[in-house]
Amino acid sequence: MILALAGRRVDAPNAAVVRFPLENADSVKTQIAGLLGTTQATSLVCSAACGSDLLALDAARELALDCHIILPFAKERFRETSVVDRPGFWGALFDQVVERAERAGKLAVLNLQESDDASYLAVNEAILAHARALARSQAQPIEAALVWDGKPRDGMDITAAFANAAKSLGIPVREISTLPAPFDKMTAWPHKS
Repeated sequence: MILALAGRRVDAPNAAVVRFPLENADSVKTQIAGLLGTTQATSLVCSAACGSDLLALDAARELALDCHIILPFAKERFRETSVVDRPGFWGALFDQVVERAERAGKLAVLNLQESDDASYLAVNEAILAHARALARSQAQPIEAALVWDGKPRDGMDITAAFANAAKSLGIPVREISTLPAPFDKMTAWPHKS
């Protein structure tokens, strides 16, 4: 299985809308690792922003999967604008996974000029195109994973656009939530009879 993945970055401090709180990172990584295992993924294709991307790349590395990274522009600039600008210790993980991909010849840099919606939409397209090419060349099925809060943002939502693009290509999309599971009072506080 070839898995193409996109998702939310961890929330900025004092974010007006909670989409991916940093304290959920371990849970999200566990869910991603579970998906990689249950789908019997052999390759992961994604970008390398803080949050969903880096957690997926770390889980895939631990499972010894083939990792392909696509960045919109130079890794140094991407690291500043999409990795270390949010809370958490993402910089070292980014450096490790990008270096590993670069050594293996599995880092693609699109050399786009701007850090804008068009650049990130181009990355979505490149992730899906690369995953489809891998699936064809290796005669494997392909799926997409969307790691998010389940609600599109008002206006342009790059994560939702990834899911829509995958669906338009006939690629099945699985979702992983970045939010904690709802509290179930009956499970947490069983009544004695």
